[in-house]
Amino acid sequence: MKKLMLGTAIAAGLATAAIGADDKVFVGHLVDYTGPTSFVGKYYGPGVADAVAYINANGGIDGTMIELESIDYAYKVPEAIAAYKKWRGKDMVAMQGWGTGDTEALISFVAKDEVPVWSASYSGHLTDPTGKNPNTKKPAPYNFFYGPSYSDACRALVQWARFDAKENGTKEPKFLHTGDNHPYPNAPKEACGEYAEELGFDVLTPVVVPLKPGDFKAQCLTIKNSGADYVFIGNLGGSVISLLKSCKTVGVDTTYMGNVWAGDYLTIKAAEAQNYVFPSASPFWDSEAEGMKLVKEIAAAAGTGTDEAPTHHYVRAICGTYYMKEAMEWAKANGGITGANIKKGMYERQDWVPEGLEGVCQPSTWTSEDHRGTMTVSINKGSFVDGEVVIEKVADTTLERRDDWLGY
Repeated sequence: MKKLMLGTAIAAGLATAAIGADDKVFVGHLVDYTGPTSFVGKYYGPGVADAVAYINANGGIDGTMIELESIDYAYKVPEAIAAYKKWRGKDMVAMQGWGTGDTEALISFVAKDEVPVWSASYSGHLTDPTGKNPNTKKPAPYNFFYGPSYSDACRALVQWARFDAKENGTKEPKFLHTGDNHPYPNAPKEACGEYAEELGFDVLTPVVVPLKPGDFKAQCLTIKNSGADYVFIGNLGGSVISLLKSCKTVGVDTTYMGNVWAGDYLTIKAAEAQNYVFPSASPFWDSEAEGMKLVKEIAAAAGTGTDEAPTHHYVRAICGTYYMKEAMEWAKANGGITGANIKKGMYERQDWVPEGLEGVCQPSTWTSEDHRGTMTVSINKGSFVDGEVVIEKVADTTLERRDDWLGY
């Protein structure tokens, strides 16, 4: 981890040194390297920073450099708000965000200030820019993210689970949500539960599992006694590892389905998981997709991945950064790199894949009335076998773009 962050810091420093005094734009970058989501933050954060450093080293935004400032806010909402206010004093034109709690807390701020945000929160609450859907808590006109929302990813998982249950002869499968009582694991809970019920699942009472690792045998006994056939995991990292190990100890027999942050080779290896199902929106490090050449060039330039291969969270971060880059390029050619123009740039293309990232970033479309970039979810199954992690794709699901799912 030290080498990973050192490489990122060196690359970012070189990029900053190359920035001219006048031709630059400022972008704030929230990261969690020390808080409860650092298990994945230590890969996603460098993905953004490495991508920006590479962009600057290769001409920036048609000659305009990105001045990126990263702040480790340790997943604390007040610190995120303080960082945002500091950055507004630096004429921030865009922001790379992180958690659900802070991203949702800043919705009104960024809308008022016209600062587009690409977050690592994929909360469905961020996808309705106008408030068209009555279920939308708050319109989010300046919020974007790459990949399916938490709600849509969970919907795709239960759709897959319904098919899996039929294959296994389970007529009335039981679905159960687990996760901390926190905006991130709660984001898809109601939406996914409603869809599961619509598909014929018996939706059980959710089980609260802390985001911090611990002994979860009590929660596992509740899961076991419930008879749940499919258990959705809303947390990530150490908490997931603790839950899987605790449940193995008490003999839980179920199919676990993690959210997009709860599934990667490190989690599967540490938990020695078997048949662990999780969604993704980008290929894994060993993929031969055409666009992985650029991803690996970005990592090599920053010295990232010298000790271990970055997770697919790193790859997803690069996608999110490159959508920002190309929206900035459009803005520069159409009146200047301002927040409002960058936002317009996000609506200019359909089935959009950033140049050089073919096969890595899913074709995505954002409109002024719908910020769900994609409804396609890749579903994977991972197992720890003979000391190695084996991950296979089991489905590609494209959900219907239902109006009642917008912003929810």
